[in-house]
Amino acid sequence: MRITILAIGSRGDIQPLLALAVGLQKTGRHRIRFAAPDNFEPLVREYRLDFYPLGIDTLHLMMTTSLESGRNFLLWSLQALRAIRPMLTLLMERTWLSCKDAETIIFSYIGIGAYHVAEKVGVPCYMATSVPGLAPTRAYPNPDGIFPPISLGGGYNLLTYFLSKQILQALTGSFINRWRREKLDLSPIPFGKFPYGQLHGRPVPVLGGYSPLVFPKPSDWGEHIHVTGYWFLDPKLDWQPPAPLVEFLESGQLPVYVGFGSMANRSPRQTTRLVSDALEQSGQRGLLVTGWGGLEKESLSANLYTLEAVHHAWLFPRVSAVVHHGGSGTTGAGFRAGIPSVLVPHIGDQPFWAQRVAELGVGPLPIPRRQLTAPRLAEAISLAVTDTGILIRAKSLGEHIRAEDGIGKAIEILEGCTTHDRMDA
Repeated sequence: MRITILAIGSRGDIQPLLALAVGLQKTGRHRIRFAAPDNFEPLVREYRLDFYPLGIDTLHLMMTTSLESGRNFLLWSLQALRAIRPMLTLLMERTWLSCKDAETIIFSYIGIGAYHVAEKVGVPCYMATSVPGLAPTRAYPNPDGIFPPISLGGGYNLLTYFLSKQILQALTGSFINRWRREKLDLSPIPFGKFPYGQLHGRPVPVLGGYSPLVFPKPSDWGEHIHVTGYWFLDPKLDWQPPAPLVEFLESGQLPVYVGFGSMANRSPRQTTRLVSDALEQSGQRGLLVTGWGGLEKESLSANLYTLEAVHHAWLFPRVSAVVHHGGSGTTGAGFRAGIPSVLVPHIGDQPFWAQRVAELGVGPLPIPRRQLTAPRLAEAISLAVTDTGILIRAKSLGEHIRAEDGIGKAIEILEGCTTHDRMDA
């Protein structure tokens, strides 16, 4: 079967879908095309997948729009939309070209253009997510970062999903409708209608690439919504870590990982020194991963090692704890490794994951980025690496998550659903 997977976002958004793509390709039953922002081409090519560039660079976008802690996520979304507007025509054209010949389309939440192509060409599509926020539920508010995650009951929770959908339509509806008319020859979507839940007269299946142990499927979700388990991307068999990194890991006690992923900030040097001070105060060695600019690679003490990026699947079992921003991918990797997590949420869905880490008891209470100080971080790190309860719970959760097969479950669902669709056709 010809499958196009369309993924847009940061590495935390792209990597789980890439893991799913690799799993699908390994079956030998499918031809996979992976459409993603241009800056992910080297990563996708590393796994010998057919890569289709979408004509945007999300690394450049994140750096230029300054996605920082404390910013209203809706306001940032507006700024990002303005920044990407000159590229939208090209993005939608690339979306059409990458998906029009597919027999099945899988798309991330941001890649909504794929839904309209699926409508045009009459093929099934699946929405894929690593965050449990694409379907309304009374169980918890929408984790998209627009509305505060406060406990006001099921009515408030449902309202956050409804309003988030209306905001998405308000931001994208006019452009999408023009594209539907001019390119796809489809009728416009009525004002106020959210189209992405239904297609061809059926609910759009949702694949949740996270563990049911972390977020069980709520009772008010339909059968078309699946929680499969995480989609982890492991290094290729011939991948080798940098020799200096291995030497550092073997030269003393297990270090603490610190990295803030795609969260750039205006003062990476100041943040790096804050982290360095916290590690020194807590008596821990540290491994700092600079990511997309949240930290800076500079000369530090012998107890600290810095690098730009490394496979979490390889590294996390070799550290004592992980300090990070709370992106869904990094959070899941920490869970899988069975080690404590110290979350410093910045924006978006990160407070949602930070809250869950605390609820599961696999890490101390989170420290919001704007409240981050060296003494607070040092205290949290010390608690994470010494508290027996946290260590036991983190180890147990890791064992259970490693026993799951999220990719296998997702493939089973995909193949079962598409067979059903063909029988109905």
